[in-house]
Amino acid sequence: MEVEHRAYARVGLLGNPSDVYGGRAVSFAVAGLWATVRLRPSEELLVQPHPRHDLVAFPCLSALVERLEGGGYCGGVRLLLAICKIFHNHCKHNGIALEDKNFTLSYDTNIPRQAGLSGSSAIVCAALSCLLDFYNVRDKIRVEVRPNLILDAEKELGIVAGLQDRVAQVYCGLVYMDFSQEHMDKLGHGIYTPLDVNLLPPLYLIYSENPSDSGKVHSSVRQRWLDGDEFIISSMKEVAQLAYDGHNVLLQKNYTELARLMNRNFDLRRQMFGDDVLGAVNIKMVEVARSVGAASKFTGSGGAVVAFCPDGDAQAELLKKACEEAGFVVEPIKVAPSVLTEKEVASLYKSPVDISKLYVKHTKDPIC
Repeated sequence: MEVEHRAYARVGLLGNPSDVYGGRAVSFAVAGLWATVRLRPSEELLVQPHPRHDLVAFPCLSALVERLEGGGYCGGVRLLLAICKIFHNHCKHNGIALEDKNFTLSYDTNIPRQAGLSGSSAIVCAALSCLLDFYNVRDKIRVEVRPNLILDAEKELGIVAGLQDRVAQVYCGLVYMDFSQEHMDKLGHGIYTPLDVNLLPPLYLIYSENPSDSGKVHSSVRQRWLDGDEFIISSMKEVAQLAYDGHNVLLQKNYTELARLMNRNFDLRRQMFGDDVLGAVNIKMVEVARSVGAASKFTGSGGAVVAFCPDGDAQAELLKKACEEAGFVVEPIKVAPSVLTEKEVASLYKSPVDISKLYVKHTKDPIC
């Protein structure tokens, strides 16, 4: 049985990076940017390198250096290997029997590299979905646990991150997340609440074609947090509160307040991390959006920005013009619909839920 699954890029609307620090987040998946993983049965277990993202052959030394400077050293093969290991060990430790059979894994992606859109975790998420179906164990690994497995696979590779991205990619749609320590200690995961995607106003994605490395952003702040730095701890609590407030603001469709919360989220990040860590290009994207009155913040750790134009279409046109003049790509955001089955959604609630509210109206997606 051949299996193919897609996982989408993630936009952190509010609360990031507090997910790494027992905070909260509101995030959603982006329909136009995805990673696809294909699994087919085979005699030997094979993980296929991508012809572009896992290059090992180059026409000359300068081409090799150019490739590494632009895209880094890491492709997708290591991600696929890591999730295979984590999946196997989780099943073994939890008494989940796996049929003795082999497969070939391959992947593709159109998510911009190092743009703070969770391109790596999208590959891992799509691969996990393939493994769940290939071994017919989807009903044995709960939805809430799957983001943990994805994060564990990335931790295997030294990737520093929180659960927010992986939750958004497992659930898709729009999700409010609470990572409070009491939940993590008691349940082993946070409390994740899918929301009606139609609560969102029109949003725009801005990114640079020369992005920063999002994997370096958390390091110094995390150490200060661990050392008990009062400024970092209080700032992270405020960032988490922004997500809590934003959840309620979205339910009320109070978009004026949403704009304020988005701007405050970025301002707090800037105060904590400093301009040298955030990077001049990343800061410029935010400032270009704000120059026309749009609210803006990082989608993740840097490399891309989510913007909201509270004054409507005319302001959105000004945003597009300003971004193009600054050399940035700007695109309207379409939210990816929930990919959970009715049975999986029902398992998240004690009472019946109208799952149609978790989907974008008039949206079809061929692979989920």
